[in-house]
Amino acid sequence: MKPSHTLKVTTPSDREIMITRDFDAPRELVFEAYTRPELLKRWFIGPPDWELAVCDIDLRVGGEYRYLWRAPDGMEMGMRGTFREVVVPERLVSTERFDQAWYPGDAVGTVTFVDQGERTTVTITVVYESREARDIALQSGMEQGVSMNFDRLEALLRRN
Repeated sequence: MKPSHTLKVTTPSDREIMITRDFDAPRELVFEAYTRPELLKRWFIGPPDWELAVCDIDLRVGGEYRYLWRAPDGMEMGMRGTFREVVVPERLVSTERFDQAWYPGDAVGTVTFVDQGERTTVTITVVYESREARDIALQSGMEQGVSMNFDRLEALLRRN
């Protein structure tokens, strides 16, 4: 069977973005890559040449996370949130707020990890406070950024 690595982006409602992709790795490994800072720093880095300079994760309900990306020129982009649900290795639900507030309000993201044997389907659903916020996120280049990051994640998973 030929692996499918196609990123699928849909808008199930006027406030949601849903992103789906399959990975050739067991669910436990994909979940670890998503939740361990030392692994996130290797793939969740944003645009080329950026780094995930700060990656703090308190992986428990009520725990917080903090990400800070840094460009070679020193420009920074930060995001933080609180975990609302943590079901290892199946599901994460958390709030999301960027330091720069490039879309209005907060968002809530749900990531599911579906076991397909030696493969895992990751689905991210982000619910924004308004259609306007969702549309700003869609127009931001988010799809290209997620695609690049997921390609890096696939490469990391192949090495482990």
